[in-house]
Amino acid sequence: MFDTAIAGSLPKPSWLAETEKLWPEWKASGAELDRAKADATLLWLKVQEDAGLDIVGDGEQSRQHFVHGFLARVEGIDFEHKVKRGIRNNRYDAMLPQVVGPLRLAGRVHATEARLARAHTGKRLKFTLPGPMTIVDTVADRFYGEAKEGRIRMAFAFAELLNQEARALEADGVDIIQFDEPAFNVYMADAAEWGVAALERAAEGLQCKTAVHICYGYGIKANVDWKATLGGEWRQYEQVFPALSKSSIDQISLECFHSHVPPDLMKLLDGKDVMVGVIDVASDVIETAEEIAATIGQALRFVPKERFIACTNCGLAPMRREVAEAKLVALSQGAALARQRFA
Repeated sequence: MFDTAIAGSLPKPSWLAETEKLWPEWKASGAELDRAKADATLLWLKVQEDAGLDIVGDGEQSRQHFVHGFLARVEGIDFEHKVKRGIRNNRYDAMLPQVVGPLRLAGRVHATEARLARAHTGKRLKFTLPGPMTIVDTVADRFYGEAKEGRIRMAFAFAELLNQEARALEADGVDIIQFDEPAFNVYMADAAEWGVAALERAAEGLQCKTAVHICYGYGIKANVDWKATLGGEWRQYEQVFPALSKSSIDQISLECFHSHVPPDLMKLLDGKDVMVGVIDVASDVIETAEEIAATIGQALRFVPKERFIACTNCGLAPMRREVAEAKLVALSQGAALARQRFA
């Protein structure tokens, strides 16, 4: 009861990459970088296990960014001539690679890190991939066309590639494949109209557990400032949860602690496993076990015990390493207290 997991990313050690950045530069190259990525993956597996987490991941240590890490192995994308463009409805600017031709995988994308993680933990292993709609929002397009129809075609083209990699990850021994779709909280009407369908295409045919993570973004200033404009109630989930509840996706991850999301929106996910964010990724304050257990208790009014997973609100990548480590321990301790209290 009350399994614990992270949303996905963890901070990169200072010997691997720049710290406290969303798009950090690597500290090495070539074989030395490959070794450093592997070392960081093993380190964070151990930290998660020592913290007592039930479901662990690679912490996305081999990826510079959760979207662009996947795109690095996709043909038809020009990384040499990036353009500056607003993403997430112009919430902030980013340097984006350009889609310039038909999309194809150049080979396996995440085989190395997935197999490494699988070989070094006996815990259930979750692996994250960017969702199709979020990829479309994190690239510049010169091939499919900026009109809505072009974005939809591009999303389903990416979904096909994601499905190829997801099936291979399942064969590598991954237990849960999660697609990250923060764009679902920005383009809610499109998410309900075609985003969920593209997501289902990405997950088609998988026998392992499938998940989608939808949050209000990393704890960076642009996201914190945006959330301050959303008012006393954040109801974005209300527009996409009904479509997700009818979908084939098994698990839904949402932001809860220190948010203004009405908890009763979780009722819209009846029949799904719900990963409830009980750890704030926009604050360095370490949650107490009591706070986490209280958040779990509040969510249990709307989510059955057997479908509840205690999670982080979002990834921890831009956070200080020592803070992230402490929050993982707190997550485990809070879930343990909740088991005592609510079992």
